[in-house]
Amino acid sequence: MVITKDIIYAGVDDHQIDLFEGQFTVPLGMAYNSYVILDEKTAVMDTVDGKFTQVWLNNLKEVLGDKIPDYLVIHHMEPDHSASIQAFTEVYPETVLVGNAQTFKFMDQFYPGLQNTRRQVVTNNGTLELGSHTLTFVFAPMIHWPEVMMSYDSQDKVLFSADAFGKFGANDVEDPEGWDCEARRYYFGIVGKYGPQVQAVLKKAQALDIQIICSLHGPVLTENIAYNVDKYNTWSSYEPEDEGVFIAYASIYGHTKEAAEKLAGILEEKGIEYKIADLAREDIYECVENGFRYSKLVLASVTYNTEVFPVMKQYIELLKERNYQKRTVAFIENGTWAPMAAKTMQNLLSTCKELTFVEPVVTIRSSLNDDTPIRELAEKLG
Repeated sequence: MVITKDIIYAGVDDHQIDLFEGQFTVPLGMAYNSYVILDEKTAVMDTVDGKFTQVWLNNLKEVLGDKIPDYLVIHHMEPDHSASIQAFTEVYPETVLVGNAQTFKFMDQFYPGLQNTRRQVVTNNGTLELGSHTLTFVFAPMIHWPEVMMSYDSQDKVLFSADAFGKFGANDVEDPEGWDCEARRYYFGIVGKYGPQVQAVLKKAQALDIQIICSLHGPVLTENIAYNVDKYNTWSSYEPEDEGVFIAYASIYGHTKEAAEKLAGILEEKGIEYKIADLAREDIYECVENGFRYSKLVLASVTYNTEVFPVMKQYIELLKERNYQKRTVAFIENGTWAPMAAKTMQNLLSTCKELTFVEPVVTIRSSLNDDTPIRELAEKLG
């Protein structure tokens, strides 16, 4: 793939993977992106997952021909991007590895065999001259590892953004939902905890004329860059993306599910946007994504062992880990003799900032009846 006349794509697509980072389902596969800048001096931008080292080296050979790259720029040391560095240095031992001090600390931990490689340590706002192309390094600590950095090519106005602006999915598969959905699930699953750090980097990016974003996962972004940046600004500031209601329920025998579905039906009648999910059966990280996407959240759970159903507890903990805030939250609980789910859920959320809790709690005693105030809850959510 030719990105500009001097920047060529050299990455790989992974259709073997079942779980990314051991936990995220990736039905559309995964992309590990690497790029080459051809100039007076040649720079390779990152490597790929170790399962695809030889494929990637073949891609590089096709781009480079007989050229020996001058630099390998390492934006992120996570193994899905760094595991091919050692094989690269065996093929190109004269190439200088470019990273920051933390990069090389992690490199020595992961790959002790690389300790004697040629290295160039860069600093925040430092530059690397390639000829007509100059790379300026923008440190991005904790997005989502401490050594992460981005680089900006002022010639072609390209931001090499590390994991930022990435998404789940291989590049050779068309995503029917476009960029947003899997980029949102990727962001809140992996980066969501670090909103303040993302905000800090976005402020730095505002000073740059960015025409193209080359991330380490997902497609090269060449159109509507302001749209992608605006999404990241919304996500990282924890503002709701859409006005609407996400209903997350955990049910055993179907009575709590019935209440959640009745609420959804009333919201639909009222023309209120909503999504509903069974936490035990649907992708938990898609539920996390939707918890952040919408302005209101309804948690509906059966009481279990005097607390809350385990998958609901897991879901709330995942939200908390990602700094859930600035939302309206309502509770539906079910308990045949001692309903405790709502109290437990509210206690779990008590450390979250700027949450508004809807009162009263809807309590079901075993099963729905005509007095269960589901419609009243829908009115308050409207």
